[in-house]
Amino acid sequence: MTRFVCIVVLQACLNGLTVGPLAAQNNDEGLPAVYRETARAIINAALGDGQAYAMLEELCLQIGPRLSGSPEAAAAVEWSRNKMVEVGLEGVRLQPVMVPHWVRGPVESALVLNSESAGSVQLEVCALGGTIGTPEFGVIGEVIEVQNFEEVKALGKSAQGKIIFYNRALDRTLMTTFKAYGGAVDQRSRGAIEAAKVGAKAVLVRSMTTALDDVPHTGAMRYDDGVEKIPSAAISTIDADFLSRLLKQDQKVRLRLTLSAKTFADAPSANVLGEIRGSEKPEEVIVLGGHLDSWDKGHGAHDDGAGCMQSIEALRLLKSLDLKPKRTIRAVMFMNEENGVRGGLAYADSAGRSSEKHILAIESDRGGFTPRGFSVTAESAQFESIARWAGLLEAMAADKIVPGYGGVDINPLNKQFGVPVMGLVVDAHRYFDYHHSDNDTIDKVNERELELGAAAMAIISYVVAMEGI
Repeated sequence: MTRFVCIVVLQACLNGLTVGPLAAQNNDEGLPAVYRETARAIINAALGDGQAYAMLEELCLQIGPRLSGSPEAAAAVEWSRNKMVEVGLEGVRLQPVMVPHWVRGPVESALVLNSESAGSVQLEVCALGGTIGTPEFGVIGEVIEVQNFEEVKALGKSAQGKIIFYNRALDRTLMTTFKAYGGAVDQRSRGAIEAAKVGAKAVLVRSMTTALDDVPHTGAMRYDDGVEKIPSAAISTIDADFLSRLLKQDQKVRLRLTLSAKTFADAPSANVLGEIRGSEKPEEVIVLGGHLDSWDKGHGAHDDGAGCMQSIEALRLLKSLDLKPKRTIRAVMFMNEENGVRGGLAYADSAGRSSEKHILAIESDRGGFTPRGFSVTAESAQFESIARWAGLLEAMAADKIVPGYGGVDINPLNKQFGVPVMGLVVDAHRYFDYHHSDNDTIDKVNERELELGAAAMAIISYVVAMEGI
């Protein structure tokens, strides 16, 4: 999940939006029998013959990670278009968009230089997305550990020529891991800016994960005009703890950071669209989506291959049961959520110029874990209209429909046009073990959990397509 807008986005997600009273969670009694039967049929089809996992496995193993502007991202666009045609979606097409093109390069090294206590030690690091590289032989500086931007500002001139080490961990006591992430991610996104203001020459940032391991987690960082650009890297949590202990033992710890990252001119790419056309009101549209791009680590399985395949699978499930929605249901594979949101903005711009009316958008971008329900950004009456269908999800314990954030790529539809938006809520305790790292591989995805998420999206999109909001 997301570039320099991530802090605002996550806070909206975590705090929720005041959209009216929280709807009581009902069982399916009182709901039309035809929809109760349809929901059960969708769940049975997803568990008995679901294809989301098989598609995700193909995407992950045949293409792998899909950073915007990369050949793999281009291959994923073509693969997605072909897959939509294969499963029988209508109107399959590409929506062109120009995207950032950043490449990390082959060199990522952080070497402690002859400390009194440990000698020379190689640390596990990776470049943060969007960083500049270092000179060929790296930058060398004394390391200063900080917890927040206030401590950076207090360093003043003493930080000149130093390497700032941000070591604020995610708060493991918080029940919601996204809230823990939101409480720490500013040091990744703005750390280089604040360090450069006091004259630092580079930045190390503790990885944004609740896990203690040797795998660094990347993610978007940013620069501001008028502030010197300095290189920025993530350090694994185990090595962050090691470096922190070392700094307490030695008066001075010097480190050489070497990165070969480069940024190139924007590259052409595309969103991928496919749909089931509405039988009675085709001009009214419900969007299901995830972001096709990923960071260049692991397979991009949970973030967000899972959400993309769930979106395609939701439509495939409806077609397999010969269900004919009155309104159009469209799957959108958004490009460039991770470091630009160009796909989401392009789709909203296109929607604004179209004669279509978008009545709902649903996004899956919190991992392919067990579904628990949906968070909704909508006006009170719209929220109540959506929440009344919660009982259809009770069989899979995914019936918590609550106010909250929808998703990064569909957020422009809400902000610009007031379209109600929903995010698939999952059991996310493991999400940040994998997020933006080499750990995000297909073997970390449970098939049944993934298929149930697709079923939840299919059920809600279908009943709204039939009944409206």
